[in-house]
Amino acid sequence: MTKPAISQTPNSIEWDWNLPKLLIRRCREKGDRIKVSDSTGAQLSGSDLLLRSLVLRRIFDRNVFKKDEKFVGVLLPPTVPGAIANIALTLSGRVAVNLNYTVSNAIVDNCIQQAGIRNILTSRKVMEKFNIQPSANLIYIEDMKEHATVGDKLVATLAAKWLPLSMVYSQLGLNKLKSDDLLTIIFTSGSTGNPKGVPLTMLNVASNIQGFDQVIRVLDSDNFLGVLPFFHSFGFTVCLWGAMTLPSSGSYHFNPLDARQIGKLAEANKSTVVLATPTFLRTYLRRVEPEQFKTVEVVIVGAEKMPMALSDEFEKKFGVRPTEGYGTTELSPVAAVNLPTSRATTENKSAGQRDGSVGKPLPAVSARVVSLEDASVLQTNESGMIQISGPNVMSGYLNQPELTAKVLKDSWYDTGDVGFIDDDGFLFITGRQSRFSKIGGEMVPHIQIEEAINEIIGESEDALSVGVTSVPDEKKGERIIVLHTKLTKTPSEIVKGLSAKGLPNLFLPSEDSFIEVDAIPLLGTGKLDLRGLQQLAKDKVNN
Repeated sequence: MTKPAISQTPNSIEWDWNLPKLLIRRCREKGDRIKVSDSTGAQLSGSDLLLRSLVLRRIFDRNVFKKDEKFVGVLLPPTVPGAIANIALTLSGRVAVNLNYTVSNAIVDNCIQQAGIRNILTSRKVMEKFNIQPSANLIYIEDMKEHATVGDKLVATLAAKWLPLSMVYSQLGLNKLKSDDLLTIIFTSGSTGNPKGVPLTMLNVASNIQGFDQVIRVLDSDNFLGVLPFFHSFGFTVCLWGAMTLPSSGSYHFNPLDARQIGKLAEANKSTVVLATPTFLRTYLRRVEPEQFKTVEVVIVGAEKMPMALSDEFEKKFGVRPTEGYGTTELSPVAAVNLPTSRATTENKSAGQRDGSVGKPLPAVSARVVSLEDASVLQTNESGMIQISGPNVMSGYLNQPELTAKVLKDSWYDTGDVGFIDDDGFLFITGRQSRFSKIGGEMVPHIQIEEAINEIIGESEDALSVGVTSVPDEKKGERIIVLHTKLTKTPSEIVKGLSAKGLPNLFLPSEDSFIEVDAIPLLGTGKLDLRGLQQLAKDKVNN
């Protein structure tokens, strides 16, 4: 018997949304044990992290920012200083806006303008490494220690170690915070256009962290391998605030593709939780030794489809099977996740996960599937637009009410992703609305073609080897283009393989639509750069 395609997970806890209070409490609990570290060798205990953050907060308030300055840009990679900068800004009542240092100067300036940023916290090393000249005043975090006084250190030490928590909260004004107060603005990846500002509140992020915790069951002994940048919503929510406000610790490295260094970092810190993308896992498979990942218990991937072959190979080498999750920046970002078998409490270890799916919704989150034609709620196993509702959903895009109205409808967020919900409530993603071509009046899914080609040629050891997009075509409206690095099979063999798999003729790219490129365009977050992919295809076809 069919039923409406709605999947809901109940919530058994009351959200502890005051993240600054929670962070202070966790740092106190950690005490002299390591709370945060990075690949440069920096290590801080819970007490020291809190002490340094409180000192920096006092410097910000006294020497750096005006009282009315609410939004502050941050151009720092995931490191101990990057974490301290974010925490100190939040403790000072400001909103940290982590900017993407892997995009063009024009995009960075667009984000600065949208958020009304006057000052950016960065470091000289970052500015030397990345070719960015932001249109805002630069403040170098390494210069801040010159402003620290004996009084700053004394007051911060008392708050970090000795004063009653209630007094610390009162002194910092944390009792005045509200659940809908802004914690951050995250800018979308811009894979299909200009980045959009997504304001996320204390409740948005806290509910996401604590819902994630209910699924994963984070332990005091857990160490998050923080390789996702803080300008990425998953990196900000889980790697930064999750690792810091849960009983766990965090270890950071600035380059998620630097597999050899990441292997050393994981081994040194006995990392147990790895958050990544399939693209990152490919590099770890090739360059990380099994001994370096021997403590890893949880591997969760998102941002792109997780091929089963890659999951199998990773499990074979490291003894832990990656599980897939799903979310978007607008959802703070996690909406659904498969339960890793290492954290399952039931006798049936596979009850909380299903290969090929992105899992079930987080606690208090609901997912449903609606028709692409009339938005009516579909039945289970019927494919349509995925919508999400819950405390993790943003209130709207920054200063873009018209765009907000297009995606938020009666508390449901239109994800732009196409998929279905099975009879057991597992969510499956089959495509993205922007990743379809209309050919001969029919919708042709790029992702389905991409997955089939990868099955035919086999998974690349190192990086994405195929990207499917389209270019305008006078006769059919659009034409499928397959950009690829060096292939193990000829275009003719691949097209025959696609046909043998049962793909309709309309889905089959012509042999002259296969174009070799040096690399498939990726964003700094590891996601496929859809806009860059299409532009590259247009350039190649026109030449």
